[in-house]
Amino acid sequence: MNLILLGPPGAGKGTQAEALAKRRGLVQLSTGDMLRAAVKAGTEVGKKAEAIMKSGGLVPDEVVIGIIAERIEEPDCANGFILDGFPRTLNQAAALDRLLASKAKKLDAVVELKVDDAALLSRIENRARETVAAGGTVRADDNAEALKTRLMAYYRETSPLIGYYFASGKLKTIDGMAAIPDVARQLDDVVG
Repeated sequence: MNLILLGPPGAGKGTQAEALAKRRGLVQLSTGDMLRAAVKAGTEVGKKAEAIMKSGGLVPDEVVIGIIAERIEEPDCANGFILDGFPRTLNQAAALDRLLASKAKKLDAVVELKVDDAALLSRIENRARETVAAGGTVRADDNAEALKTRLMAYYRETSPLIGYYFASGKLKTIDGMAAIPDVARQLDDVVG
């Protein structure tokens, strides 16, 4: 089973992807983690990514797709994977479609975690307070202003994927505002 989780920052994609991966024997694929692993492993694609990352640039789509292509061939992806944080644009979605077709693989579902923006702001602020209370360090982007900037980027670049995957018949939508266990149950229901 190969899945994508879509939703704005703070919607719970990472939390749900991690839990679903454990329940279903899938692999959660975060593009950031994959880039760092490819660089560490010294793969050809990883070397390209490292040079770009060291210069402070954004890794181009073709390099990210190359890393995904390498990663989904690993034995632990045999049962399937969950993409978390990719694709972010229509061009990336089309490139992913081409990649999967070239490997005789397909997406089984794209699940949108539907959330309320005002509630997301509250969620981020609560997460920051809980982190401080637990003695941790708050992420630099765990504040209202950073979230607003990230939300604008999401709606501009990523939200068009909702229509793209709806048109392909792969989109499923769940209530991302429910309690974490309820979101997990909804997710299990829609992915079968």
